[in-house]
Amino acid sequence: MLQDDFLWGGAIAAHQVEGAWDEDGKGPSIADVMTLGSVDKPRQITDGVEAGEYYPTHKAIDFYHTYRDDIALLAQMGFRALRTSIAWTRLFPTGDEAEPLVAGVAYYDDLFACMREHGMEPVVTLSHFEIPLAIARSGGMAVRENARKFERFAEFCIRRWHGVVRYWLTWNEINNQFNTSNDLYGWTNSAVRLSAEADPERAMYQAAHYEFVSAAKVTAIAHEVDPDIMVGCCVAADVIYPLSCHPEDVLLASDALHSTLFFTDVMCRGEYPNYARKLFERRGWELDITAEDLAALRAGTCDYIGLTYYMSNVVDHSHQADISASTSQSSAHMVDNPYLQKSAWGWQIDPSGLRYALKQFDERYGLPQFIVENGIGLVEKPDGAGRIQDSNRVDYLRAHIEAAKEAVETDGVDLMGFLAWGCIDLVSFTTGEMSKRYGFVYVDVDDRGEGSGRRIKKESFDWYRGVIASNGERL
Repeated sequence: MLQDDFLWGGAIAAHQVEGAWDEDGKGPSIADVMTLGSVDKPRQITDGVEAGEYYPTHKAIDFYHTYRDDIALLAQMGFRALRTSIAWTRLFPTGDEAEPLVAGVAYYDDLFACMREHGMEPVVTLSHFEIPLAIARSGGMAVRENARKFERFAEFCIRRWHGVVRYWLTWNEINNQFNTSNDLYGWTNSAVRLSAEADPERAMYQAAHYEFVSAAKVTAIAHEVDPDIMVGCCVAADVIYPLSCHPEDVLLASDALHSTLFFTDVMCRGEYPNYARKLFERRGWELDITAEDLAALRAGTCDYIGLTYYMSNVVDHSHQADISASTSQSSAHMVDNPYLQKSAWGWQIDPSGLRYALKQFDERYGLPQFIVENGIGLVEKPDGAGRIQDSNRVDYLRAHIEAAKEAVETDGVDLMGFLAWGCIDLVSFTTGEMSKRYGFVYVDVDDRGEGSGRRIKKESFDWYRGVIASNGERL
């Protein structure tokens, strides 16, 4: 059985729903210079907002103006929690102002109050791919002072909303940037174009270190402000299997899992693992890691693991591929799993992989865990009667919730909650599409931002309401 106070709900991110990208003084973020892409066409990162390019986040679904109605709609499913993020540039347009924008503070004041009015715990991400563009232009998180700017922003947020927000996450999917072959990830995680770096891998580890330290300091501050606050790390659970029992495949899979475990090892244990130290030594890297930094890491370990889960992957030691344009692979050795089906975007569907991830984190760290994203993108449109029948989404979520319950009931995992990603249709991060739909609520907006904006409940809406009402017993 799941705990009585299990946090059922959904998850969104500011840049993927709010729109109003330059309203009320908001400054441009790294998300605001990412163009529309597709499964076959990678998103482009432009130097600024350029005429003739389409930027999906500029309009998104206009949540900035519709949030009260949208939250009321989500509340009909009985949501106990809603995850969102605070757009840094809606408060501090360049990331370094002395005082926040009054309009931005008022917006988040009311947004969080609205969630509370509807019985939802706000789960708030401090950096969800929304770093100020001005900070990117000054070196992003590969520069220590920029990480300090994040600390100041995060401290303001925690001091302002600690009485309303109990659950916080620092860096969203911090481990995505382990894929240094694709600029999408270094840009969104750390505001760094890794392709422009002489040694992209070294630059990634340096940026990650500054982010580790900033997260630890923010966690320590939060505990001083309010001991009841819980601050989590957030990682994309990169479940990786060996293709065979060939020893080289098994060893390769073990090493490939560092794409997640390196980040959780540091943020959960407060120290660098031996395999990372040996890697730095072999590469001859002298990273900027001070004794003060190491003390901060030990003093600010996370309270829980927030994990996002969509797919598993397989590695084959004899396979080598070009992954520079891939959004579903982080290793040149990855191959298709012959036992699994894939989504239209090439993501392998593997509910058992979620249980595998939960077991692995529990056995390694013994911390509470929170599934802060899980879902499937589908191409959908209303039928002749105006209905959206999304039984494939119901099947996907049912199987993953069953796997999560098995991890709790059989493996003893301490699981805090389950948040369905994109609970209302939003702009896809990897492609910028609206046509890659995740929600229980359809939004009549297309890939170019055209449409009525009308909200329509999908078939899955009533199903998820029943799941929540039964605390996961009726699937």
